[in-house]
Amino acid sequence: MQQVALTMINYHDKKFKLVQTTSNGALSEDIVFHYQQKDHLLWCRYRSESILLGHLIGTVASNGTISMSYHQVDLSGKIMTGTCQSSPEILPDGKIRLYEKWQWTSGDRSMGESVLEEW
Repeated sequence: MQQVALTMINYHDKKFKLVQTTSNGALSEDIVFHYQQKDHLLWCRYRSESILLGHLIGTVASNGTISMSYHQVDLSGKIMTGTCQSSPEILPDGKIRLYEKWQWTSGDRSMGESVLEEW
């Protein structure tokens, strides 16, 4: 039986917008994540109407799944932190949709889900 090598998804220089999130999320629809990647390392700097500055850093598995941590400062100056697991889906047009399961590691430590799409 012949094995086919999987090619890791490369997120470098790809931009993602928020499509949906649970009510305990802090992201707004104007946010854009501009990912950078080198080998298995992934990072991003972001901001929006509700976030003064945020960063994420993580790793990409061979199947394209992203494991990351993030921190951000909101408009009131509050520092918020969390972790996230993102699972990719390749859409018919070749763009990537990310299904995220995240949890705050600060504040109420609640969990939530978001969907991002490449644009």
